[in-house]
Amino acid sequence: MRPSIREDVTVPSTEPAKPNRIFARQLYDGMSPHMRADQVIDIADGRIADIRPATADDARDHAMPEFDLVTPGFIDLQINGAADTQFNFDPTPEALRRIAAGAREGGTAYILPTFITAPQRDYVRALEAVQTAITQGAPGILGVHLEGPFLSHMRPGIHDTDAIRSMDAEDLDRLTAARGGVLLLTVAPENLPVGALQRLTAAGIRVFAGHTEATADQMAQAEADGLVGVTHLFNAMSQMTGREPGVVGATLASKGLFAGIIADGHHVDWRNVATAARLLPDRLCLVTDAMLTLAGQLTEFELHSETIELRGSRLTNKTGRLAGAHVSMIESVRNMLDYAYLGLPDALRLATANPARALGLEGEVGSVRPGYRASFTCLTQGFDVAAVITDGLLYHAPG
Repeated sequence: MRPSIREDVTVPSTEPAKPNRIFARQLYDGMSPHMRADQVIDIADGRIADIRPATADDARDHAMPEFDLVTPGFIDLQINGAADTQFNFDPTPEALRRIAAGAREGGTAYILPTFITAPQRDYVRALEAVQTAITQGAPGILGVHLEGPFLSHMRPGIHDTDAIRSMDAEDLDRLTAARGGVLLLTVAPENLPVGALQRLTAAGIRVFAGHTEATADQMAQAEADGLVGVTHLFNAMSQMTGREPGVVGATLASKGLFAGIIADGHHVDWRNVATAARLLPDRLCLVTDAMLTLAGQLTEFELHSETIELRGSRLTNKTGRLAGAHVSMIESVRNMLDYAYLGLPDALRLATANPARALGLEGEVGSVRPGYRASFTCLTQGFDVAAVITDGLLYHAPG
């Protein structure tokens, strides 16, 4: 057993270190159903250079950070805010850095900051902010998730119904010309103009169905046209009935669609969560759908002229309608262990390899392999976050 890292080499959480290697007592690599014990991961230029069994020389390297459990860095496909910062309220590169930092407290290495339905073409500000943040090297920003405004008035959730609208030619031009990481676009496919979905997906946009009343047949056509997933499975979508599978049934029966799911105990019954995990083991993705209260001090805020309050772990408006979530990625993984009865590798896959594949980034992130980006979620034996490493930068957990 190698000795614990000395206190005098601990790096303050405000100053990320750049270790050239880390030690994992247990390593989940994102691929194997089993853990690997006593592994050293060598890092060079923000990439994984090698993964190898620890040697006696490694045991003498007291400056090497060591962790009880190392996994690929968690990836959150849907996060609206954190650290008292909401992307819609402040679509700037500085806000994205704060949100990414708040997400790291819950073990997240990478985020798709999510900009929800807003008037007209306000989403362009979000696209520009993300492009600038990535150009500036802001850690942990993979791209952007636009959730709306091209949704169904039948399934608005907490979105501003006055701003929900149809997609037009100018929208198509702007979206297909967008640059700056991955663009994930949530739409109601039944409301898209003819040919729009094919054009969006041909431009490399990852299109998900959400806030939609689509039938199973409409979902099948959308999937044939390039749809790759659904946003927060079970929520704000047509449900499965005996003679109409709806979006839920179409997703569970699909051989290819990915699905985000909010595993907070409020959005989806745990029996449905467990069913989805069993049917979509390689395509279900944990998402937080977190709002600005995550890793923040605020307990209420205004959204579309409504007051949203945090009560316990539940965010609602005055009528009790859910308004985003207050859950971290590490809490979501724990919930899959406790309530969906998954084994540890299966639960971790939902936060790592699956979302990487959903974004088409499985050759870069989501697994621990030589050549991949050196990004890891580092956990304690008690399954708390010890540190997050993003592209070779190590951030210790607060406290």
